[in-house]
Amino acid sequence: MKLEVKDIAGKKKGTIEVNDAVFGREYNEAIVHQAVVAYLANQRQGTHSALTRTEVRGGGCKPYRQKGTGRARQGSIVAPQFVGGGMVFAKKPRSYAQKVNKTMRKAAFYSALAEKIRQNEVVVVDKLELAEAKTKLVAQAVDALGLVGSVLFVVEENSPVVTLAARNINNVNVSERRLLNVYDVVATKKLVITVDALKGLEEAAK
Repeated sequence: MKLEVKDIAGKKKGTIEVNDAVFGREYNEAIVHQAVVAYLANQRQGTHSALTRTEVRGGGCKPYRQKGTGRARQGSIVAPQFVGGGMVFAKKPRSYAQKVNKTMRKAAFYSALAEKIRQNEVVVVDKLELAEAKTKLVAQAVDALGLVGSVLFVVEENSPVVTLAARNINNVNVSERRLLNVYDVVATKKLVITVDALKGLEEAAK
C-alpha cells in the first residue's frame, strides 16, 4: 500500500509504502467497540458517594407522635422521603475498570486505523515543525491541508512548540505516537501523521 505524503503547506512531496498486513487489515467493529467502551470506562474515577439513612446525622427521635396529628406516621427525619434524608440505594465508591488484554487492544487499534485510512481520513505529512509557537501557523496548516472537523496531529516525539501553537485552536490536538489509542482514532475526524510516527506505528505492530 502506498500513501501520499504532503508538507504542512499542502503540497505533495511523494509517497510512502506501508505494510498491508498492518494498515490494510479488515475492520472488526465488535472488537473496536469493546476497546472503546473499556477505555471510556477506565477513565471514570468512581469516587461518587452518597449517604444511606444510617449514615445521615440525626433522626434519633420520632418527629411527632404516632396518632392524632392527621399526618402520615413517621419514625425518623432521615428516612428517604424527607429532604436531607438518606438515599435508598446510595452510590458508593467503586471501580469501573474493564480489562482488555494486550493482543485485543492492539488488534482494535490497528483495525480502527486501517478503516480510517480506507475512509481517506488520514493525512501523512513529511514533518511537523514550526519556526515559533504561533497559533496562526497551525491554523494555516489546517487550512492548507483542507482539514474539516476535529484534527489530531500525531508526532513521533513531543514538540513543545507545536503543542503550544495548537492548544488555542478548537478541535485541534497534538499527540505523541506512543500515547495514541483506539479512542483517539475513532473519536477524531482527521488524523495528521508524520512519516516518522507512521513508521513507528508500523514497527510497533510487529
